[in-house]
Amino acid sequence: MTAYWPGPWSCEDGGPGRLQVPRGAPTLSLGPGAALDVAWRTVPAATMAVTRAPGQLYLLRHTAGDQAISFVERIDPVTLVELARSPDLAGGPTWPGSLAAHANGSLYVVFGNHAHRLGPDLTVVASATLPRHRPYNGFVILPDGHLVTKDFAGSRPGIPVPAGEREPCELVVLEPDGLEVVDRCLLAEPSVARLSAHGDEIFVVGDTSLLRVRWDGRLHPDEHAPVRYRTLAGQTYGWDCVIALGAAWFLDDGDGSEGYTGTLFGHGLSPAPLHLVRVDLADGDCTMAEVCGRPGGLIANPPVIDSERSIAVGYDSGNAVMTAFTIGPDGTLAPRWQREQHHAGHLILYPAAGALVTGDYDADRGTDQVVVLDIGTGEEWARADTGSPVQSVLFPAAGFGNDFYLCTFTTITRVSAVPG
Repeated sequence: MTAYWPGPWSCEDGGPGRLQVPRGAPTLSLGPGAALDVAWRTVPAATMAVTRAPGQLYLLRHTAGDQAISFVERIDPVTLVELARSPDLAGGPTWPGSLAAHANGSLYVVFGNHAHRLGPDLTVVASATLPRHRPYNGFVILPDGHLVTKDFAGSRPGIPVPAGEREPCELVVLEPDGLEVVDRCLLAEPSVARLSAHGDEIFVVGDTSLLRVRWDGRLHPDEHAPVRYRTLAGQTYGWDCVIALGAAWFLDDGDGSEGYTGTLFGHGLSPAPLHLVRVDLADGDCTMAEVCGRPGGLIANPPVIDSERSIAVGYDSGNAVMTAFTIGPDGTLAPRWQREQHHAGHLILYPAAGALVTGDYDADRGTDQVVVLDIGTGEEWARADTGSPVQSVLFPAAGFGNDFYLCTFTTITRVSAVPG
């Protein structure tokens, strides 16, 4: 059961498990020799798009600073021009927020320390101020329709928060009608990552451990579930986790993303190599595999797990390396393929086609590119400029047909596939 609207991409990463897989029929008819048709529009401070009912494409944007506002546009799914705009929505301290289409027909926004419920016509239905005056970086919708969000404990550009000064975060549950707070839960440690969920279980990648909280109308932290993943000298915190194949999967060495200068390349602060981390949800066993073995690794986003093919793909944005692993029946990870590639954003996986949508920032030309790969082999099927002068560290969205959308801090891009 899901409380998300049954569109192809109704929230960030396509669902609360962060599988980064479209829902329903959309696939990508693409293969070797194919081409990509690209259109883009300059939109400062875009965060993500969601595809709701056929032809309904919504874009979340915001301003800057500690008193920033957010707003939502409905845009033409082909030309990308604005068709409608919400009123300015109260926000707060800036960090990329979140937009989702709920099964009840409403759109929900969390940005800064505020949450908003909008109608499909972008009128405001309800608004709420969240308990802490700090950014809340995203939310998930639970099967009963409640929203769960969490404050952000990391450094922001120009606002460093040393590791020893990070405060434990707090989960907040909002009822979907009027956005009233119905429960709160202080977590055992700080967290920079966004939330993930599988059914009524909420997963949080903390500063040092994977945390799990159960929802049954109240929040219940599982005090036996914290699994420590930071066990190596020089290793830093992980980001968002993917829930797949009975495990939580994420990438570590996230420290340094606040140094983004249009690219994450060269901004890693971690002396230890970056890892793909797997935490077994049944027994808590934690295993790790190095993505490239170099120091200075950095990521700000999740890996992708192809459950049908038993393939995991991780990347190191600080060193510009992408690596795939074959997942064994016992969860072991064996290197499968590796590419030098400047990827940093969230991904889209089209399982039927075996197509993985990735990015590759060309610093010499100052342009971000989209690259579609064969997830099984790492073979490059197609590549095109996106029109963005900065590297995407944000969220793509699957379209309604043979297309998808990409966001950077400057640009919204539509990419449609032209089979070879």
